[in-house]
Formats: sequence, C-alpha cells, structure tokens
Amino acid sequence: MGQKVNPIANRLGIIKGWDSNWYGGNNYGDILLEDSKIRQYLNTRLAKASVSRIVIERTLKLVTITICTARPGIIIGKGGQEVDKLKEELMKITDKDIQINIFEIKKPELDAVIVANNVARQIEGKIAYRRAVKMAIASTMRMGAEGIKIQVSGRLNGAEMARSEMYKEGRTPLHTFRADIDYAQAEALTKVGLIGIKVWICRGEIYGKKDLAPSFATSKENRPNGGGNRGGNRPEGGGRGGRRRRNKNNA
Repeated sequence: MGQKVNPIANRLGIIKGWDSNWYGGNNYGDILLEDSKIRQYLNTRLAKASVSRIVIERTLKLVTITICTARPGIIIGKGGQEVDKLKEELMKITDKDIQINIFEIKKPELDAVIVANNVARQIEGKIAYRRAVKMAIASTMRMGAEGIKIQVSGRLNGAEMARSEMYKEGRTPLHTFRADIDYAQAEALTKVGLIGIKVWICRGEIYGKKDLAPSFATSKENRPNGGGNRGGNRPEGGGRGGRRRRNKNNA
C-alpha cells in the first residue's frame, strides 16, 4: 500500500497536517477553486524563490497565506515592497483581506519540493541527469537525512525509448506511518520531451502525539525592515575562521 499512495496523503491526520485550513460550508467548491488559483499564481510568480509549501488559513473576512521558502529575501524585497505588491495582487484574486507570512526553511536540502525542482532545473540546463541526482543525494545525506530515493523517468539522455531509473541511499520506509517522509514531483522540459522527477526524503521518525495544526514558530510577518535579520546572530567566535581564532586565544 505504501508504495502506491502519495506518502504525504497517506500520513494525513497521523503525523502530517493539511495545507488548507478552513471550514467550507455551502460554498466549499468556490473556496477550493480560489485556493487552487492562489497556489498556481504564487508558484508561477515566485518560481525563482525556492517556494516549498503554501499554507492557506481562512476566517470569515481574512485569508492568511504562509509561504515556506528557502530564499525569503526575494519575496520580501527592499523594505518589504515586494510583499505589499504581492498582497495587492492576491486581493484582486480573492476580494478578501490578505495577510502574508513568510517562513524561512533553514535546511532546503531536506525539503523534497526544493530538491526535486533543483534536479529538474539542472536537467533543463543540460547537466547530465546522473550527476544532478547524485549531487542532490550527497547534499541531502550530508545534512542529516536518514534516507533519500530519487526516480527519473522519460527519454533520458535523449534515448528513443523512455525508461525509469531509481537512485537510493539510506532508508525510506514508506509503510511506516511514524516515518517523516517528504515527497515531491517535478518536471524538466527538455528538447526531447518531459522528464519526470520523484523525490522521497526520510527525515527520521516521529513518536508521540503531534500537533497537526500549522505552527510556524519562527515565521516572520512582513515587517518594514524586511522580515528580521537574515543569517541570524552567530554564536561568539562563529563565522569563518572563528574556531581558529578562539584556539589562538586559548593558546
């Protein structure tokens, strides 16, 4: 069963929550379509911002959109100008008040959507698919993932007959519900046709009860100063060469 079903859908209500959080009532279909339009628009408009996930929460008059991204600076813009522009554009789609939160993904190598899109862009840039996949696997395992599996399908290397190839490292237990498995699909448009990329990343196991409501503890609202200090405060002696300097002082 675990091999046939989308791993995220398979874990909904167990260890994974929903990306849309609202009560539809009689106009459920209209709100669902609106959500779809918002996601489609944001994914197209922020294609270069490494967007991983868009979470939509609704009250009667307010739509709260949380954008999970590896490059928040592109979305925020200088002094938060881009966020204000984005808010105005989304208000035209929904005719409701919009609040945009931006959540920075600290480890993009452990996010299946970002990894899949990176591999797809490299294949489109005429990098050999084997090299792109192996580099992605190496960087993900280096960041502490328990396992990763990548499948590429299509006319690989321009071959006449389409085929699928799978590359694995570590463990990806799809049947284990407590295993935190992130999954994504991406497409690379090449001269010989579309190449599909599927990525499974196992980030460990979750024990005990998990709060399924979307909680972004470190999410930064669109502040006038551009959403907080990027890069964060380094510990004393951190940064490049920090350890070397500290050793000299101790000596």
